[in-house]
Amino acid sequence: MASATQDLESFVRDALAQGNSRDTIASTLTGAGWSQAQVQRALNAWADVPFAVPVPRPRASLSAREAFFYLLMFAALYMAAWHTCDLLFTLLNRSLPDAADALRQYGYSTSRMRWSTASIIIALPVFLWMARLVARQVTRDPLARLSPVRRWLTYLTLFLAAMTLIGDMITLVNNLLAGDLTLRFLLKVLVVAVVAGSIFSYYLFDLRRGEDA
Repeated sequence: MASATQDLESFVRDALAQGNSRDTIASTLTGAGWSQAQVQRALNAWADVPFAVPVPRPRASLSAREAFFYLLMFAALYMAAWHTCDLLFTLLNRSLPDAADALRQYGYSTSRMRWSTASIIIALPVFLWMARLVARQVTRDPLARLSPVRRWLTYLTLFLAAMTLIGDMITLVNNLLAGDLTLRFLLKVLVVAVVAGSIFSYYLFDLRRGEDA
């Protein structure tokens, strides 16, 4: 696939260098079986400016610094989201206790709440700080929004959020069919849906905004 893409880009470059119009190149390639999206991407790689040879457009690149920023940002996001759900689950368990395990889990839930709270106190500011640094970088260089590592991690986050939402709904339907719906269970389903849905909606919007830009 990479070789085919390189062949397409080389063909477009040579065709532009020979003075062929973009419409002629596009019709020739689509007639040869290339999709319109592939042809458009190949043409967009070259600026539509008058010059003796085709002028390449700037492209997003990958650097170790960017990889560090994005990996740390998304790792902090995952940690903050996980422990937010865990903390709210524990609070629900204590607010709406099950008589069968209320006494047995009290000490454990206290330790668990303390751990989740500590994790949120550290992870959430790290995520917000890294997100701010990334936003500043994108403001200075809008092309950074198309960074390969950013796009990969964004799609990974969308996948994880979508699978969480699907699993959440499956659990809800399963308990509904089993006739085992309680207020505590419904509130836990709502917590997962709100956290995962918020992350999914935000990054889907951010991804579309970057592609449009």
